[in-house]
Amino acid sequence: MQMRYSLAAIVMLLGTAGAFAAAAPESTCITCHSMLEGKLAEPVKKFDSDVHHQVGLGCADCHGGDPADESMGSMSPAKGFRGVPRKTQVPEFCARCHSDIAYMHRFNPKMRADQLSQYLTSVHGKRLKQGDTKVAACVDCHGVHNILPASDTRSPVHPVNVASTCAHCHASEEHMRGYNIPTDQAAKYEKSVHAEILAEGDMSAPTCATCHGNHGATPPGVSSVANVCGTCHVVFEQLFNQSPHRPAFAAMGLPGCVQCHSNHEIVKPSDDWVGVGPDSVCANCHSEGDKGYVTAQKIAGDITQLKTRLASAQEILDTAERSGMEVSGAKVELASAHESLIKARVNVHTFSDATVQKLTEEGVQTADKSYQAGVTALHERDVRRKGLGISLIAIVLAISGLYLKIRQIESGPKT
Repeated sequence: MQMRYSLAAIVMLLGTAGAFAAAAPESTCITCHSMLEGKLAEPVKKFDSDVHHQVGLGCADCHGGDPADESMGSMSPAKGFRGVPRKTQVPEFCARCHSDIAYMHRFNPKMRADQLSQYLTSVHGKRLKQGDTKVAACVDCHGVHNILPASDTRSPVHPVNVASTCAHCHASEEHMRGYNIPTDQAAKYEKSVHAEILAEGDMSAPTCATCHGNHGATPPGVSSVANVCGTCHVVFEQLFNQSPHRPAFAAMGLPGCVQCHSNHEIVKPSDDWVGVGPDSVCANCHSEGDKGYVTAQKIAGDITQLKTRLASAQEILDTAERSGMEVSGAKVELASAHESLIKARVNVHTFSDATVQKLTEEGVQTADKSYQAGVTALHERDVRRKGLGISLIAIVLAISGLYLKIRQIESGPKT
């Protein structure tokens, strides 16, 4: 009885599955293109992993037509067939869905729907409207039938891949010929501290789109470049805005941050940038004797003095610690002197020698105090060593005297 029930259940399940299979219409697009070769077969091979396919969309959602019609009439304009859009039509083609907030929020409530309006403000969008089909449109960055979410590390618009995606065009001398734009941006970016941090796994590190925008890709103008950098480096922007360089740069039409830090090849700054040495950035604009030159010399001197005192204090405390002396408190104080050095480096952006000097003097005082603690610890170590030496000598003498006394007793007169 149990066996007959099980067989009946199996038959019922198979029948139900067959009914569902019969009810689900098979796309003739997939059927036909699977039998083709070359470029006509590629969409089917790629589409399985496409984000649109993953949410249940099919060929007809983009290209139109009737996927249930097995005849060539499935691609009739009468059935809404749109086919492959021309390059100039691509943004509006994608925007039929991506600009529809209600439709897009069915799939992701956080999804933006302003990509087209942003794109039309960009250099890419403006030139495409003028008929320039070499510029980037949606498919050039996102792909066509294998579009992946930006969060997918395989996606060309994932943060780790953005620079190489932009470089497909911007690093090609042939592609960029006629635009009067350098083609070394990607190579310079790869040398930057931003690329270094990104390679270490910090997804918040800037890429091309962080500064230039993604859909509204427009190079930041001279007047706004500090604002672009300031979206991340807020404190530096505030200090620079208070400095004498801001009005001076504005009057000469010079960019702010990039004047010293460059734009794509942004390397980690060093203390040698300040001052008048061979690696000085200040000396690029200032000459000997002018106010900026003198200020740079003072700032460099103050920072160098603090670094020297910090190194001396660190060395003597390390020596005392290796000798077994307790100097943890002094090391904690020395850490605050290191903080003064960090603050002084940050406040270089004020270009005020008085501001930097105040911070370095605080650091020097703390470093000297820590150094003195190290001197005291080493002196105490020496005193202890001397005391220990004297004690050892006394012990040796006592033991020697005791030994001699025992020998004298043992060698006394025999009876």
